[in-house]
Amino acid sequence: MAERVTTKLKRMIREPGLAVLPGVADALNARLVQAEGFEAIYMTGAGTSASRLGMPDVGLLSMNEMADNAARIADASGLPLLADADTGWGGPLNVRRAVRAYESAGVAGLHIEDQEWPKRCGHLAGKAVIPQEEMVAKIKAAVDARRDGDFQIVARTDALAVEGWDAMLERAHAFEDAGADVLFLEAMTTMEQLAEAPKLFKAPLLYNMASSGKTPFLPTEEIEALGFGVVIYPNFVVLAAIPAIRRTLRHLKQTGDVAALVNDLVTFKEFFDLMGMDEVKELEARYVTDETRRAGY
Repeated sequence: MAERVTTKLKRMIREPGLAVLPGVADALNARLVQAEGFEAIYMTGAGTSASRLGMPDVGLLSMNEMADNAARIADASGLPLLADADTGWGGPLNVRRAVRAYESAGVAGLHIEDQEWPKRCGHLAGKAVIPQEEMVAKIKAAVDARRDGDFQIVARTDALAVEGWDAMLERAHAFEDAGADVLFLEAMTTMEQLAEAPKLFKAPLLYNMASSGKTPFLPTEEIEALGFGVVIYPNFVVLAAIPAIRRTLRHLKQTGDVAALVNDLVTFKEFFDLMGMDEVKELEARYVTDETRRAGY
């Protein structure tokens, strides 16, 4: 029997070695992550806001929009998916609904944060946090709501930038006591903080390799040596695509000719094969009786 995605993600985070989760915002890039041999994947909230709304990560997406996006990523990749769930979109009952929705979407785990709504990207200014006891209640609701005990509840605190180091640690200990499986101490900025934090908790810690540069860009070997259990790369895939898209558009606008671009692109066949064309052909050979109506090259 195949290992459940929830069990696999839990195992990856807890067993020796570092769980490495590239971040994506859509199903196409989810397929790329799977094709490159990664074993798990992350859904970025900032990337989802960018791809679905063309807007910054400032709390504009609804729970249904995020859960729908997560379902598409999980289905396309087939990988255990850890997904951003913002603040859980309200109080404990809202969090309960979010957990159930993400489970139904095929997600293997989510993280919720202790920001006030509207939330902000964790590396932006202008954040505020809810009282600690309110977040504790939300974590307890999340733990109680899951139907699968291996579904990972990741508790994120943004208190470092708002209330300081000691307040952040107090919150994280309370979140651990409330049943959080993994702790996400957002936007740590110094090597001293990064070296100290994993020593203070029994629960695994998540390293957020955000592109802002506030948290140091470290190689996976060093992150593992510091004692973290999982690292996410929220928007590097999205950011890597932007220069390539700009070059293509600028060349087209300036020259009106795409012939010179062909050698820099994947082929038509490679594109469709990446999207699962072989599986489509196999299924149509099984079910479509009119051979002339089967997809092919």
